[in-house]
Amino acid sequence: MYQEYIGYETRAHQAVGRLSTMVSVINKLTRFIPPQVWEPIVKSDSPVTVANKRAKLTIMFSDIVSFTELSDSLSADNLADILNTYMHCMTLIANKHGAVLDKFIGDGMVCFFGEPNSRGARQDALDCIAMAIDMRREMRTLRQKWRLMGFEGLYIRIGISTGYCHVGNFGSNNRLSYTLIGKEANLAARLESSAGKDEILVSESTYDYICHNYDCQHAGAFKLKGFDSKVNAWQVLDPDTYKGHLSKWVDHTLPGFNLHLNFKDMKDNDYQDIRARLNFALERVEQEQEKVATDIAAASKRNDNQ
Repeated sequence: MYQEYIGYETRAHQAVGRLSTMVSVINKLTRFIPPQVWEPIVKSDSPVTVANKRAKLTIMFSDIVSFTELSDSLSADNLADILNTYMHCMTLIANKHGAVLDKFIGDGMVCFFGEPNSRGARQDALDCIAMAIDMRREMRTLRQKWRLMGFEGLYIRIGISTGYCHVGNFGSNNRLSYTLIGKEANLAARLESSAGKDEILVSESTYDYICHNYDCQHAGAFKLKGFDSKVNAWQVLDPDTYKGHLSKWVDHTLPGFNLHLNFKDMKDNDYQDIRARLNFALERVEQEQEKVATDIAAASKRNDNQ
């Protein structure tokens, strides 16, 4: 029995060792895959097959302006250090906003919102814009750091579009890649190529979702490769420059209450009528509040008499 116990104990230690090695390997491999992809597989052991679906996504392409020309004047060590620092900071921002980091392409990156977890098409677009603005803001900090090291002229440029694409597992049963394909992805890439230093260009579909929350300026109609007609694009202005700016959209919902104000579409001669209706609604709220208070006081008095 003692010998059997020793044998069981030895095999248990070996099993623990193998399990620890497996966990270590899995932790390393997950760094190559977006968490939105590997977490469901690990948690629920969901099947992995060649499968994709059509979904509405907001897609972002970004890269460093003139990085190819800059790389000719830098040593390989400096180039690798700049690129790794840039990718590290941008990845942290993408993870913070819940984006799927699809891939790195040289000095560029592709992120998207809408799958596998969507907060609604409008909110996905807003989340993507918030991420892009944070990336542009972070690039300013990095640019100052690099300037002190003697590296000048590093700016980010970003293109964003919203629309239907096919997203999911592409490839074969032996090798899969979770990614997206579609015209909207191509549009985001083309807008990124058309953007200038520190510019965020968005398509018309994205602009319609975000224009009430962010100041945008029409950048023009661009003739883009792969698109027959010119494409309108808007530049997202820096919110830091408009700190006193008020949102053009007020939307709040509670049980029995729904407030929706769209200042962008209001007509000048409607403000008086809107004010009157809001004042009427406020008076009714005060009347109901007084009635509730009276009913509570009456009920409390009856309880005291009993």
